[in-house]
Amino acid sequence: MMDIDPKPLEQTTLPQYGEEAPPIFVVSSSMGSLGERIARTVLPQFQGIYIPVIIKPRVQHENQIEQIIVEVVEVNGTIIHTIADPDLRHKLIELAEAHDVVAHDAVGPLLNHLQAVTGREPIGKPGLFRELNETYFKRIEAIEFTLAHDDGKNFQNWDQAEIVLTGLSRVGKTPLSLYLSMLGWKVANIPIVPSIPPRPELFDLDPRRVVGLKIDPSQLMHHRAHRQRNLGPLGKTDYYNLEKLYEESDEARKIFRRGGFRTLDVTNKPIETTAGQVIQIVTRRLKSGSG
Repeated sequence: MMDIDPKPLEQTTLPQYGEEAPPIFVVSSSMGSLGERIARTVLPQFQGIYIPVIIKPRVQHENQIEQIIVEVVEVNGTIIHTIADPDLRHKLIELAEAHDVVAHDAVGPLLNHLQAVTGREPIGKPGLFRELNETYFKRIEAIEFTLAHDDGKNFQNWDQAEIVLTGLSRVGKTPLSLYLSMLGWKVANIPIVPSIPPRPELFDLDPRRVVGLKIDPSQLMHHRAHRQRNLGPLGKTDYYNLEKLYEESDEARKIFRRGGFRTLDVTNKPIETTAGQVIQIVTRRLKSGSG
């Protein structure tokens, strides 16, 4: 048992209008946002009296709890706690009771109830809700970035992409980019157009993040012929000419070599497989440091 020698609590009158009342301490194993929200929700019911709210975040050790109890006793404060770890939570409750500190457990009763209802033990990890939110918003940000950098758009921001895909028309850059973005990757895709040099910004990018997509010209011909039928008779006839497609493929390979880009053959591959291989290529090159 830790040693606390607080001054005996004197009988005092209630705080008057405009006065300051003893503070509320929000004790949390995460950031304390839940406990603070509870306090801020209740406090407006007591107008004319200022009640400070003191946040004690990232409480993960018993010595932190002991020090907090000392502080609370000194000012006759109240505790709202959201401690995920059951051992730490019980320690706080034990010390609070031993020193006549009022401590409101914001999560323990609900955790205990759900444990009884489900028969499952809570994992006791703090900040899971925040982590899930951060993952969700990161994915949304990646999707928005990818849509804004589809088909060579916004070249001035290509260097902010985590993955850059480049290749000929109808090789599958856009659907692959969107699939990767839904996994949380910011992707830019840059088309290679016959007889038109790529923007110089392409060659300024970190080559470890760039993947050149290649495909068998015969399969590319089928993709483009299907596209041509959808466009109608006004499309250009060389668009799916097999001989021209071989020439385009050679031109794309030269660009890949010039940029030092790793290539990936996407012929007859499902998008899930291709996405996994793209991630593997980029992460391995970044990890190895190879250009």
